[in-house]
This record gives sequence, C-alpha cells and structure tokens, in this order.
Amino acid sequence: MPKKSSPRSAARKSVYIGLAVVLASVVAGAAFFALKSALTSQTDSARMAQLETGRRIYAEACAACHGASLEGQANWQKRLPNGRMPAPPHDALGHTWHHSDEVLFRITKDGPAAYPAGYQTDMLAFGGRLTDEEITATLAFIKSTWPPEVRAKQERIDLDSQRRKP
Repeated sequence: MPKKSSPRSAARKSVYIGLAVVLASVVAGAAFFALKSALTSQTDSARMAQLETGRRIYAEACAACHGASLEGQANWQKRLPNGRMPAPPHDALGHTWHHSDEVLFRITKDGPAAYPAGYQTDMLAFGGRLTDEEITATLAFIKSTWPPEVRAKQERIDLDSQRRKP
C-alpha cells in the first residue's frame, strides 16, 4: 500500500516546488536580460560604427558645401547670381528633415536627376562615389544631430511617405 504523506511533508513539498518555480523564473529572467543586453550592445555598437562612418564621409564629401557644423551656405534661401540655390543646412534649422528618407537618399545618390525637371542645383550625384550603405550612414549621421522633436517630425514624414506608396 502506498504511503500517505503527512500534511507537514505536503507543505514542505509545496515550498520546494514554489522555490523551484521562483529559481527557474530568476534564471529565465537573467538569461533574457543577458541576451537582450548582448543584442542591444551589438545593435548599439553597429549603430555607433554606422554613425562614425557617416560622420567621416560627411566631413570628406559634404562639409565643403553644407558646412562642417551642417550649417549650410550663407543666405541659403536666396538664389545665387547664376540662378541656383546655395547649399542648404542639414541641421535642425534647415529643411532636410522635411523630406522622407527615400527622397534624401535619392537626392544624395542621383544629384540633379532627383530634382524636378528644370531645377538647377550645384548638388553632385554621389552614386558613383559612395555605396548605398555609405549614403545611408551619412544620412544617419545627419539625422543623429537633430533634436528629438525634429527627428520625430521627420520620422512621421517618412512614415506618411511610405504609406502613400502603391
């Protein structure tokens, strides 16, 4: 005949099961946070590398016209004597953030071909000089300099642009 357990041993068994559940939860939680931390570190380090690449490329390829501090050329909203517009700022005071990521990418890659017919600009096409990843890194760097509220506005513009696609 099977042995009956006493109420005391049943209570002890419940405590052990409860402790096992708590311990398993702690281990699972620790594993989750360790994995999340590792993924975040990889993501953060990849993002930092991308921003550093973008900063370097901006300094080498963009700053001569758009300014070392992204300030653009003087009087950037007034036409030059040749009818072209000066290079605009890419900081929060300019209008770069008014455009979707796709438009910014296309302007950078294709230069004058990205503008409406007849629009004259001194903007060069960088598609032959920079890879798509380098252009994306440069745009990520520019966007990283904007205050949070400007980044949020540009993200909404970008999302709206994506929603309008067929």
